[in-house]
Amino acid sequence: MARNFGLDTPRETRRSLRGNIDPETFGRLSERFARFLGTARFLVYMTAFVLTWVLWNTLAPRDIRFDNYPFIFLTLILSLQASYAAPLILLAQNRQADRDRIALNEDRAQNARSIADTEYLTRELASLRIALGDVATRDYLRNELGDMAKEIVVELRKPESDAK
Repeated sequence: MARNFGLDTPRETRRSLRGNIDPETFGRLSERFARFLGTARFLVYMTAFVLTWVLWNTLAPRDIRFDNYPFIFLTLILSLQASYAAPLILLAQNRQADRDRIALNEDRAQNARSIADTEYLTRELASLRIALGDVATRDYLRNELGDMAKEIVVELRKPESDAK
């Protein structure tokens, strides 16, 4: 049976020897690790670990010591921890920078929408002011009605002979 290699047919998934690592999960793990490295708790734990290591390898009987004075194995462990911590911290910083960039773009878009809304409301307010300039106000109507009432009173007071 011939395989169809057309673009309209999805490929079958192949098994791989590589593990399937979700980048989001790994990123969250690196952020948690970086956050932990920046705490006082980590400093206390690390200080206790190093002090215990040094005290054990200097005060314990010689036959049960596993790392003598220059503490080469301790140096190796600390170097290994630092070599893994640095890239994880950088990964966490890059993820934070990406989040900051997205938030900045969203803020810019929100500001642009706010400016557009403000400009629209300003134009609407200006058009209302122009339209109100053409509309008779209460004071204007009161004055006009008062003038007409005075004219009517004057006309009514005129003698009838003047009216004919």
